[in-house]
Amino acid sequence: MLHISNERINAQDVEKKVYALNTLNTPRSSRVLAYWLIGIFGFFFLCLFLPWQQNVEGTGFVSAFTPKDRPQTVQSAIAGRIEKWNILQEGQRVKKGDTILVMSEIKDEYFDPQLVTRLQEQIQAKQDGIVATETKISALNDNISALQSGLRFKLEQARNKLEQARNKLAMDSAEYVAETINLQIAERQLQAGQRQLAKKDGGDNDVGLISLVDYERRKAKFQETKAKLISLQNKVAVSRNDIINARIELSSINAEYAKEIAKAQSDRSSAVSYLADAEGELAKQRNKLSSVEVRVTNRSIIAPQDGFIVKALKAGVGETVKEGEAIATIQPDMPQKAVEMYVKAMDVPLLQNNRIVRVEFDGWPALQFSGWPSVSVGTFAGRVANIDYVNSKDGKYRVLVIPDPNEEQWPEQLRMGSGVRGFIMLNDVPVWWEIWRQLNGFPPSLQTPTPGLEDSSDKSKEEGKDAKK
Repeated sequence: MLHISNERINAQDVEKKVYALNTLNTPRSSRVLAYWLIGIFGFFFLCLFLPWQQNVEGTGFVSAFTPKDRPQTVQSAIAGRIEKWNILQEGQRVKKGDTILVMSEIKDEYFDPQLVTRLQEQIQAKQDGIVATETKISALNDNISALQSGLRFKLEQARNKLEQARNKLAMDSAEYVAETINLQIAERQLQAGQRQLAKKDGGDNDVGLISLVDYERRKAKFQETKAKLISLQNKVAVSRNDIINARIELSSINAEYAKEIAKAQSDRSSAVSYLADAEGELAKQRNKLSSVEVRVTNRSIIAPQDGFIVKALKAGVGETVKEGEAIATIQPDMPQKAVEMYVKAMDVPLLQNNRIVRVEFDGWPALQFSGWPSVSVGTFAGRVANIDYVNSKDGKYRVLVIPDPNEEQWPEQLRMGSGVRGFIMLNDVPVWWEIWRQLNGFPPSLQTPTPGLEDSSDKSKEEGKDAKK
């Protein structure tokens, strides 16, 4: 080795001859194991750089997407007693409008089988009373109009009479004044005749003197004029009395017709008040009739939509039912199936509508690789349709998942309430990143958007800009 000697030593021959050196050789199986271990560790090291799709896991059950398609209870709107079941067995198919059962009344105020007819008769009688009252009001209106017309006519007649009395008084007063003047003239003529007669008796010349006959004629005329003046004076007094009477009559006409009109208006007000009360009573009776008619229809429990009777909550005939009490559970036909899945609150900010979901149903064998959904077997595709804004049970949030129309359809044999396990797919990361995240308890990564969500987010932004405009 140090080239001190020229002799060459064959190391292999020495090793074969020396037993201790033979025991130091590495066994072949160990080398093979070492190669395998190196290969396995190398394979696992390479696997650390494989892509891994992050996901959010949740559990739930099969439900319906719209509330109208979910199982519902059929309730009784009235209290009653079950008389007849039209459903032969649970699970029977029913159509919208089919009668599920028939009930009878248990309240004494609805026992009368002719209650609807009785109420209709009462309404008809009340309507006839209203018509009669309206006729009475119309007649009273005509009576008031006639009284007002009569009042105007009577007042005009009384005013004319008063005016005639005034005119007559004026005429009589004029005649009285004229006759007073005539009386004064007759009195002067009589006094002049008396003086002339006195002169004649005294022996004076008879020239210019009147005879006794003329004197007597003047005296008679004076007396006649005086009597006529007294008559005219009485006539003037009568005319004045006529004016007073005309005024009294005018006042009495006002009072009399005011009394009649007030009485007619009072009767009309009473009729109008009765009409208002009658119309109110009629409205109440019509309301009661409508309520009774609706109650009669509510005696029959009707299927609200096509579906299946899942379970009868009341059994037998003769059992009483309270108002609002559930009678049967019905499952609507042909529901739009969905999955109600519940996720943790810490994962909700990572979720968005339209994200892809892999769903595993109870009863369908499946081999699930959550990080590699493409190699999963027996799972079905879905998409997130809605995320609740408030938490549900146990502080978790409900996520509604509907079938993906571009993938394989969900099994038709799925029943409402079947258990579901789902994985909401997020972004792709290396396997080593996912292991590191799981060991440190970090949330999944959202560094890059999920394909298919960019369009929806862009559309929502555009819609928001249009709304602002």
